[in-house]
Amino acid sequence: MGPVNDLYNLLLNVSVFLPLVGAVLILLAGVRHAKIIALLTSLATLGVSLWVFGGYLQYANPALETGDFVFKKAYYWLGYSTQDGFVAPFDVKFITGLDGVSVYLYLLTTLLFPLSIFFSWNSIDKLEKPYYLLLLLLEVGVLGVFVSLDVVMFYIFFEVGLIPMYFLIGIWGGKERVYAAVKFFLYTLVGSLLMLIAILYLGFTAAETVAVKTEQSLSFTSDLYLILKHYAVPENVQTWLFLGFILGFAIKVPLFPFHTWLPDAHVQAPTAGSVLLAGVLLKLGTYGIVRFCLPLFPDASFDFAPTMAFLGLIGITYGAMAAMVQTDIKKLVAYSSVAHMGFVIMGIFAMTEEAMSGAVLQMVNHGISTGALFFLVGMIYDRRHTREIADYQGIAKVVPTFTLMFMITTLSSIGLPGLNGFVGEFLILLGSFKSVAFSKAITVIATTGVIIAAVYMLWMFRRVLFGALDKKENQELTDLTGSEVLTLMPLIVLMFVIGFYATPFLEHIGKSSDVIVQGVLKAVGQSAMK
Repeated sequence: MGPVNDLYNLLLNVSVFLPLVGAVLILLAGVRHAKIIALLTSLATLGVSLWVFGGYLQYANPALETGDFVFKKAYYWLGYSTQDGFVAPFDVKFITGLDGVSVYLYLLTTLLFPLSIFFSWNSIDKLEKPYYLLLLLLEVGVLGVFVSLDVVMFYIFFEVGLIPMYFLIGIWGGKERVYAAVKFFLYTLVGSLLMLIAILYLGFTAAETVAVKTEQSLSFTSDLYLILKHYAVPENVQTWLFLGFILGFAIKVPLFPFHTWLPDAHVQAPTAGSVLLAGVLLKLGTYGIVRFCLPLFPDASFDFAPTMAFLGLIGITYGAMAAMVQTDIKKLVAYSSVAHMGFVIMGIFAMTEEAMSGAVLQMVNHGISTGALFFLVGMIYDRRHTREIADYQGIAKVVPTFTLMFMITTLSSIGLPGLNGFVGEFLILLGSFKSVAFSKAITVIATTGVIIAAVYMLWMFRRVLFGALDKKENQELTDLTGSEVLTLMPLIVLMFVIGFYATPFLEHIGKSSDVIVQGVLKAVGQSAMK
């Protein structure tokens, strides 16, 4: 581990815990300074993450080409070094690093948080100190998930993100906020507890093999790199461990039929909560599947691929149909997330390099386009205090800038060529069609989801923005302010950048995602030969 890697790993860890420093400062500061501290802290985190990304672009290739992680370094937590160099007895480390699967999700997180905090300046007027403190704690949890390379540390960060979001929905949400918050909490907690049992079993059983091969005195290990390198989970155990992990991740995605918490949480959450929920929290589930389920349990992942793809297909069609009949704009966008994440699940379990790269890119794309949609819904809600589609009509005449932003974001969401959504969906469908893991019929039917998405999104766009401007409240609407345009512009720019030039993104994603797919196919091939 050279000095360059040490420096960038330190910066990577600083970016994870910098929001925690901001949270402490908010506790010590007055109410008036809370929002300023939160914004400056999140901007500083964004700055450090861009610094790390600059180093990543410079030093990534050698590590990624061998399937390793960039800027990886371990710090002992429960384990400790003896004079003989052994680690005893519990090998739980604080290990962080980046690869092509995590780097853009890490950057998306550090971008969405300052935008959400900046937007909240004008929309949150009660209990501001705890609100901004919880947002910063949430950022710590999400960033920790995307950089953790130790299974136990991943689980801790995975759970840390649950608590702030519970309070953000329960305190600053809508009329049914308590119901939505409790439902969100119970769903995700139950799945996470089953995952914890699977982690404990994996750690104890893997330690026996790892201890022999590394000549260490271990009774438990959760070092992902060590487990992948030295331990192959027995096929008869893979199914049960896969189910333990996948349930926690499927609820977080959310995958049908575990999706029912999502519309309630989205509708009741404050705008920033909805943006972050759609933008990054849903990705914790799909990222966890790619990072842990496929490499650790390749045979089980391949065996369950048809089932997972079918559930993804149901999510695509059901989410689209449910969105089509919604009268609430926010609930419509929430159901569109169920459909979009169904595509991601299908891409992950297609077990082809194109579909996997498309799925990882689509996680980022969904965070950009759906995050922007929730910002726009929040902006119009702050003016009219209603989300009912029937309460709007013809407002394009009085809010032209809002209309333009809404149009670009809607077209991005439905996957118009030239915008980011098209690239991810096209690669997922292309890779899924050539998949040997499940039937081509699933892909063919899923393609209709793209058409239905265009129907409900464009129909909603027309009903809200066009027609007769006959309501007095709508005639008096003001267009977007400079600060609101500033909030949206980074996301709008990214829609075009990825839409027109996705190659650099796909190059880095592919170097890591291809290794995961090849690892699964190799393991499945070997087990088939046996």
